[in-house]
Amino acid sequence: MRKPGKRETGNGTRRPLPVSAADEAGIGAALAQARLAAASDEVPVGAVVVRRENPIARGHNETVARGDPTAHAELLAIQQALKTLGADRLDDCTLYVTLEPCAQCAGAIVLAKVARLVFGAYDPKAGMAGSVGDLLRHPKLNHRVEVIGGVEAEACGELLRDYFRAKRAE
Repeated sequence: MRKPGKRETGNGTRRPLPVSAADEAGIGAALAQARLAAASDEVPVGAVVVRRENPIARGHNETVARGDPTAHAELLAIQQALKTLGADRLDDCTLYVTLEPCAQCAGAIVLAKVARLVFGAYDPKAGMAGSVGDLLRHPKLNHRVEVIGGVEAEACGELLRDYFRAKRAE
């Protein structure tokens, strides 16, 4: 059995579940993207879109490089995936991301009709996949996303902690 992730139950509780090799690989690829962000002095968040076990798009935060506060890893990966597929939805894709999505990214995930989200670290200040709110499974929206959180949470969280610790020391 692999390290457990957490499945959000919809009532705010999280229960452990085994993590598949595919999900572990997806988060690993997202972590590689997050490391690219850190090397570029960006907040280290990475994302990968996978369709039928094949990565079709990748992204990492580029808010500083682009001078655009909306250039989050999830948005860049979603945009690239839609372009790659020539489609307007990702209803047979999984998005892997190292940090629980914010409101902007959660909204984009719903609009792109992503089938599944697997994320690493929880974000207790801005996470919209269960921590602060839950746009991804809101009953009034026309699409709900399967969400698995906490996969490789320690590795994802450590990357963020190290980045911000270094920033505070500057």
